Amino acid sequence: MEQNLPRRNYKKIFWKWFGLPTVTLIGLLVLSVSSLLLYCYILGAPSLQHQENTVFYSHSQEVMAVEHGLENRYWISLDEMFPAFIQATLQTEDRRFYKHFGFDIKRIVAAALHDIRAMSKVQGASTITQQYARNLYLSHEKTWARKVKEAIYAVRLEMFYDKEKILEGYLNTIYYGHGAYGIEAASRYYFHKNADELTLSEAALLAAVPKGPSYYSPYSHFDNAKRRQELILSNMHKGGKISDKELLKAKQEPIKLATNPSRSKKNIAPYFQDLVMKETMKKINMDTEEIKSGGLHIYTTLDISKQHKLERTIRENMEEDSEMQIGAMSMNPKTGAVLSMVGGRDYEESPFNRAVQAKRMPGSTFKPFLYYAALENGYTPATTLMSRPTYFELEDGSVYEPSNYNGYYAYEPITLAQAIALSDNVYAVKTNVFLGEETLVETAKRMGIESSLPAVPSLALGTASVSVEEMVSAYSVIANGGKEVEPYTVEKITDAHGHVLYEKEHKKKKQVIDPSLAFVLTHLMTGMFDQSLNDYMRVTGSSIANDLTRTYAGKSGTTRTDSWMIGFSPKVTTGIWTGYDQNKPIEKTKEHQYAKDIWAEYMEGVHGKQAFEAFKPSDGVTGVYIDPNSGHLATPYCPNQRLAYFVEGTEPEQYCDVHIPDGTEGYENVEKKNKKNPKSMSDVLDWLF
Repeated sequence: MEQNLPRRNYKKIFWKWFGLPTVTLIGLLVLSVSSLLLYCYILGAPSLQHQENTVFYSHSQEVMAVEHGLENRYWISLDEMFPAFIQATLQTEDRRFYKHFGFDIKRIVAAALHDIRAMSKVQGASTITQQYARNLYLSHEKTWARKVKEAIYAVRLEMFYDKEKILEGYLNTIYYGHGAYGIEAASRYYFHKNADELTLSEAALLAAVPKGPSYYSPYSHFDNAKRRQELILSNMHKGGKISDKELLKAKQEPIKLATNPSRSKKNIAPYFQDLVMKETMKKINMDTEEIKSGGLHIYTTLDISKQHKLERTIRENMEEDSEMQIGAMSMNPKTGAVLSMVGGRDYEESPFNRAVQAKRMPGSTFKPFLYYAALENGYTPATTLMSRPTYFELEDGSVYEPSNYNGYYAYEPITLAQAIALSDNVYAVKTNVFLGEETLVETAKRMGIESSLPAVPSLALGTASVSVEEMVSAYSVIANGGKEVEPYTVEKITDAHGHVLYEKEHKKKKQVIDPSLAFVLTHLMTGMFDQSLNDYMRVTGSSIANDLTRTYAGKSGTTRTDSWMIGFSPKVTTGIWTGYDQNKPIEKTKEHQYAKDIWAEYMEGVHGKQAFEAFKPSDGVTGVYIDPNSGHLATPYCPNQRLAYFVEGTEPEQYCDVHIPDGTEGYENVEKKNKKNPKSMSDVLDWLF
């Protein structure tokens, strides 16, 4: 007969084998959860730093380029997103997002039961918070260690950030395929639209992609994407987020994908962008990858219309099959802002920037620096020197004999006004030797030439190697009345939130050359287009003079391997170099003409219908008409009369008597007016040489 155990013994057994373990387990669970929460609290708020695309803007704040590292990202607020897209994502990824604390227990249990029935893992239960944590901090490897870390980060996100912040972060970091991260990048890539411009149909299609960016890409697998889009629309309808009418319209709306995805768009001014990148690195001390993915907004000096004009002019003037290269730069002479630039004919083929990195002999474009030095040392536009073959004995005992183009000489005195317009080499070397070769070096350095310059007679003819950027900057000093010029491409840099990291300081410019002499030189440089100065040769700009509708100052230069044209208006300075990368001689006449033709067409194009602006004489300068041959004051008998400017007190006093017939009343009047003057600079130089 069985003996009944006391009731209290049953209680002891139950407590021992069931109650105590259960309480212990619950206690351990509570302790674990509390410890986890305390640990997460001690760790503090996790950083929400993320990669973003860096955007380049032109001077008129048009988007000219977008840079990113390996990932294409933008960051926008929830307010900037199409509301239906947000609802489509919530209905698809995490319907209980606003009700859980990072983990959806109900969804986890349902997924586990579903997986058990299917005997495999077929349904995920990750919340938006968990996915955001994974996107921010973790890899996508499927290990328990990664899952634990994901859980900790998810708890920390929910603990320290509100739901809107988490949702905004998720929608800006989720991957949509083809290198696009976040809804804005995806919207631009797939539809060439901003995220707030999407239709309901497009929004549902994008919401379909993250589940499997390759499998649901509408470019790669349109049918898969379309089926999932319709499922999402149906779920939104069941959830009361859209009406019957909206559902029907969205399902029937044709999907119009971008025919040329945005990331394959050709960048504007790629050589210029490289220069911007280098300048940005110096200004904010970041490396290239940090800049590209830092979400910066970089406001540049580029004038897109001028850039397009420069590129188009180059294409139209240089033969497509020619191997000749080009370096070109256009600048605001008052500020040094680079307005347009081309560093070569094909960036994809060669990113080497010939406007900045290449150094070539500038030829006669170097002469304006010499003639400024001459003006500082007593020359005037009327100073005459003999133009004939001349030998110069150098310090080492060798002999140097410069020659003019095609061996042409005047065999008589010519004025400085003619010498610069005709590009007389003998006049230039005589002047360089008379001033002392160090004078030209010092003057060029003062104007901004930084390259090494040998103090030799031939430097007057541009035998040193310099860059297009240096020459354009130095010419800008002449154009702006003698103030220093520092070329730059970046006006301002801000971070993704608009905080200014750098802004160009437009401080008062240092005066490096005399403004009166700068104007006198500027007017002398207009002579290359003035055919009244034709003499034993035509002026060097005669081939393009008839194409110009306004007054420009400039100088061309030619060596065996290089062809240059540099010039300016009061608003724009532009330099063009053409030649071969391997210093191959330029043999075709047409190829020597490229630089001038491109310069003339570009300058005319960028000024367009703008109001005419003349070079304004500075105080202390006076203009008189001279005979360009003799350099004396012109009379009615002179066939050519040229307006020339002089620093007050240095203008000619004698009248020209070359063209007046002997014995006429006019000749006698001029004889009476002309006074006997002491020996002039011309007499001294002719005696020396």
